[in-house]
Amino acid sequence: MPFDFATVQAPFRMQPGLRRLAPGTAQLTPVRLGSRHLREKLAVLTAHADQALLASPGFDAMPALHALARQAAREHPEAFVWDGGCAFSAPLLGWSLTVDGGGHQNVGEGSAEPTLQGSGPAEIGHCLNTVPPAWRLAGLLSLAFEEDFAVIDGATARIPWLAVCLPSHWAPADKIGRHFAEVHAPVADNALLVKAGEHLARLVTGEDPWERFVWTITRQSALDTHPQRCAALPWPAHTASSAPLAAQAFFRTERQTFIPLPIERQAVFTIHVEVQPLAEAIGTAERAAQVHDALASMSDAVLAYRGLAPARDRLLIWLQSRMSSAS
Repeated sequence: MPFDFATVQAPFRMQPGLRRLAPGTAQLTPVRLGSRHLREKLAVLTAHADQALLASPGFDAMPALHALARQAAREHPEAFVWDGGCAFSAPLLGWSLTVDGGGHQNVGEGSAEPTLQGSGPAEIGHCLNTVPPAWRLAGLLSLAFEEDFAVIDGATARIPWLAVCLPSHWAPADKIGRHFAEVHAPVADNALLVKAGEHLARLVTGEDPWERFVWTITRQSALDTHPQRCAALPWPAHTASSAPLAAQAFFRTERQTFIPLPIERQAVFTIHVEVQPLAEAIGTAERAAQVHDALASMSDAVLAYRGLAPARDRLLIWLQSRMSSAS
């Protein structure tokens, strides 16, 4: 599902912004061979799996992985197949996995190593064979879909499991096992998010699926902006005019959804990142006006947190001109 511009509102506030999903709304996006999502995820899981795949000690992710596999097979049977037992397949990737020994994530404690089979692209098979055996099912799901994944525990409001290849300027290692309030502690103007933390954890781990959208403007075109793998790019000097600056800007969005596991009091948190050149994303006068008004209303703290302070005034000038030229 594309980014919903109706969620770009003024005045801008850092708030949960959750809305209940309509029945039948897809929460996952199958990858295409050769796509940038697959290319960047492969690069991360091949070279930096330890930075992307993280779990709290003793946490069993299999109920959440089963829920994710069930959702994937129901939404996109052409992209993912699960027999309800130990066999998982990603037909579009050309690879499948057999997970014996009850399928728990503690492979090595009396359980057989997952078996990988297929004739798809060799780099995908190599990647899946490279990740630790306990993480191969998570790896297969991560490569089969554009989304990243996390597990939220409703009882503790903590995040005990992460499979995140494409973070937005944060490191998964800094979030694993932490309380919702700790996770959002660095966020500017975070009072509403922190105050609602435990309520939100209970809400999204209930019966219904939910979604929310977030956005920003950035200099970075990559999907993967892990701070240890992607250096921050400064905005052009203040002497640069608004048009050249906007030409170097990108509109980064996330659609976040929650797949509930009410019996376990957990939810699978999905994160779908998209990045477009700013001029392509802001293609209408209405969109330019929405982003202009939201950006103009951001507090100094939010502008600093998002790295937008040096560019805000020039972006506003460019958006104003876009409102006129696109109308």
